[in-house]
Amino acid sequence: MGNGEMDRRELCEPYAEVAFSDIASPIIDEAIEQTKEVAGDPSAEGLHQLRITMRRLRSLWWSYRPLLDAGENTRQRDLFRSLADSAGKARDYDILIALLKLQQKDEKALPPEISAARQKALDAGREVLSNPETKTLLLEALAQTARALVARQDREPLRVFSDGRVAASEKQLRKRMRRAAKAKSSTVAAFHDVRKAGKKTRYLLELFGPVLSGRHRKTLSRLKKIQKRFGALNDVIASEKLLRDNTSLIAAIAKPERTLKWFRNERERRLRAAAALLRQSQK
Repeated sequence: MGNGEMDRRELCEPYAEVAFSDIASPIIDEAIEQTKEVAGDPSAEGLHQLRITMRRLRSLWWSYRPLLDAGENTRQRDLFRSLADSAGKARDYDILIALLKLQQKDEKALPPEISAARQKALDAGREVLSNPETKTLLLEALAQTARALVARQDREPLRVFSDGRVAASEKQLRKRMRRAAKAKSSTVAAFHDVRKAGKKTRYLLELFGPVLSGRHRKTLSRLKKIQKRFGALNDVIASEKLLRDNTSLIAAIAKPERTLKWFRNERERRLRAAAALLRQSQK
């Protein structure tokens, strides 16, 4: 099913506790297949898609958190975060390389040190993702959560549950947007919080879309615009940090001071664009 969305015909059970397996199983299967592909022949797009899948799993487990043991739910979400990070480290270098090519369009080819750093991050990720235990951990998380939910005495209609959890994520997003709108333009943490909350809300809207009431539909179109602009901002922030945390990479770049200045200016430009979108959304 595209984007993990549930087909109406497959929602045989009207209860959230029982429907969990119908929602989660295809995403877990997708994650297992993606880990195999990335471990065997990693591509920039493959790494990106795997990281998205892990974030969708984290969002789904977050939505079911009120029905589950808090400690176990946190442990499982940490597993998805760890696997996303394993794919994400190499992906971060792909983004850095793309931005450096944009900045140094009239310069020579990028120094080999950057490709070497990307390869090192990729090798570390492949070691984790190619481990047979990764598949086992994903399947265990699915089975354990499904058992815990089915064993519950209470039952909550799936639509009521879905509406409630999406509404909770939307409320969290609005709160973070208001906070970021009031923050100074240089406060990147507030903007990052908006981006994370927006991603979670969007994934939940996609996952539960077929059973949600109509009041959530407008949110999805707004989120796509937010994600695009805030994602562009995050790309620059993360890449600038990656450079500053690796002095050997800065030293290898031709005219490093000019490069760092470009990243600072680009960060400020994208911060202003993100802030403008927030102000517009508050009207």
